[in-house]
Amino acid sequence: MTSTIETAAETQPFHLEIPEEQMDELRRRIAATRWPSKELVPDRSQGVQLAMLQELARYWETDYDWRKAEEKLNALPQFTTEIDGLEIHFIHVRSPHENAMPLIVTHGWPGSVIELLEIVGPLTDPTAHGGDAEDAFHLVLPSLPGYGFSAEPREVGWDPGRTAFAWGELMRRLGYTRYVAQGGDLGAIVTDVMGRIAPAGLLGIHMNLLVTTLGAATPPPGDSEEARAALEAIKTFTTSGFGYFLEQSTRPQTIGYALLDSPVALAAWMLDHDTDSYYKISRAFLDGEATGHLTRDRIVDNITLYWLTGTGASAARWYWELGRAQALAAGQPPPEVSVPVGFTTFPGEIFQAPRSWVEQSYPKLIYFNKADKGGHFAAWEEPELFSAEVRAAFRSVR
Repeated sequence: MTSTIETAAETQPFHLEIPEEQMDELRRRIAATRWPSKELVPDRSQGVQLAMLQELARYWETDYDWRKAEEKLNALPQFTTEIDGLEIHFIHVRSPHENAMPLIVTHGWPGSVIELLEIVGPLTDPTAHGGDAEDAFHLVLPSLPGYGFSAEPREVGWDPGRTAFAWGELMRRLGYTRYVAQGGDLGAIVTDVMGRIAPAGLLGIHMNLLVTTLGAATPPPGDSEEARAALEAIKTFTTSGFGYFLEQSTRPQTIGYALLDSPVALAAWMLDHDTDSYYKISRAFLDGEATGHLTRDRIVDNITLYWLTGTGASAARWYWELGRAQALAAGQPPPEVSVPVGFTTFPGEIFQAPRSWVEQSYPKLIYFNKADKGGHFAAWEEPELFSAEVRAAFRSVR
């Protein structure tokens, strides 16, 4: 981990325009897919199911329109800037409301800035979405190194710590001397580290995944029915839903060949995440029933972004960097989080963290809530509810 940021200070506007030849090549590769036989079980226990993936591929090849996603991205102010030798892409939307709080939100895997687009309106202009002007945010949505339109690292070391320092530099460069940070999935790891290094101006953090518990050497206590249910959910995930995590944290290059060569392999790999999200996505394609904003188009938007940018392998390497950083830090307790912490647990998350676990990890907890709907991709699935949680979490630190 390095705390030294050496950069050129220029920030450049970014505009997306994918050549039609690339879209033709994508459709050609989808059509040329060699399919395995059907799984031998009635559920997802052998992996992504054939019927669902074939329907996704059919839709992707024949009905899907990438230009709508491109237009949505280009309608937002996008930029790139070089930080610590790496070109970083970010969306930066300033609120129309005076005294808005700057907020940096970090996506995870297998997500991208695509999963955060629906929170832009509610967070930057809350009065148009049932909120109050005093809850407005200036919003910064960066793409993680090696994801989407951020450059692919050409050296090892772009771990959560280095990314957290880079985000602090990004906010400083944008002129924000007071700001807050939010993250889920890998974004929660970056946000957790930001709370520990406390870059100048950071006033508080909010997360929706308790990253201090997943993979912890000592499991938290199962001293209540809620805690025992959470421990059982973690056990299920680490014994039967952990394949992508293990492969990407140990052999990202190996899976990378398939992710860069076959769009259907990329789609299958990205969809084989948590059980709740998988079945919601499956219903969107097989039954035409979208859960919240997890629609067919938004799901394929995200996969297409990975394909067009060729970032399947570089995104997977982020897990390898995470594992390497954890190994190097083994036996060294991390610094305490020194800023106020907010936390929301969503019912469809990999596990629902009890408040006692969150307080144990974050003694400076100032906000905790159990949402009544939503899952692992909370900002994507339930953007209005997610935005309300973010507003509530940071209300006391403005």
